[in-house]
Amino acid sequence: MTERYSDYDAFASMYNEHWGSFATRLVPVLEHLVLNALPSEARILDLCCGTGQLAHALCAQGFKVTGIDGSESMTAIARTNAPDATFKTDDARSFATDGGFHAALSTFDSLNHVMSLEELRSVFDNVYRALIGGGVFAFDLNTEKGFRTRWRGSHGYVEDDHACVARSSHLPDERTGKLEITVFFRREGGWERSDLTLLQRCYGEEEIVKALQSAGFAGVRTYDGGTDLGEELPRYPGRQFFVCEKPTTR
Repeated sequence: MTERYSDYDAFASMYNEHWGSFATRLVPVLEHLVLNALPSEARILDLCCGTGQLAHALCAQGFKVTGIDGSESMTAIARTNAPDATFKTDDARSFATDGGFHAALSTFDSLNHVMSLEELRSVFDNVYRALIGGGVFAFDLNTEKGFRTRWRGSHGYVEDDHACVARSSHLPDERTGKLEITVFFRREGGWERSDLTLLQRCYGEEEIVKALQSAGFAGVRTYDGGTDLGEELPRYPGRQFFVCEKPTTR
């Protein structure tokens, strides 16, 4: 297994400002799929928690949240954004907890960053061990359609003290999405540049379902973010949601 996934370290503050709110916008979907069925003050594992915006929203609803992310810079910001949550810097592929979670969530296509099915199975095994019997695991992934339609072109942000250009591309033969990011921060005496490349793996629905079942999960349900969430909820075309449970007995 490779070292802890920390690629977001150089990008954390910019992610917090420009991308972190996406997970919060998913709250209505998570309420529909998972949260409304949980007991009050349920323990929730926020896996690949980023800069803590979702954890903050969950804490505001009375849930007890533990966030895990591979980027130390991200979890440092998360502690400020969600002071009522607990955060740990660890890798989704190798983390361990004391268990006892009623639900585990992983949002904003975080698990697409796991670049092999073998390592993704390790993630699922870790989540399974973290949940109580009857606990729920929900996450979303970019689909092939999402990579094909959204992972192309470039966009950016320019502020007084920082700037960012992100260039995305889809490599269908490699089942990979590539995001090349250049960031600039104003420092004393000039501007500092950093470049990073983030990769995502395109997984098929069938292989994800089989991997979840292999880890012990049952009742796997899938929802197309563009068509299956109902008229009252936001639509997320090119994104698929997975929900499953840890049986009370295996």
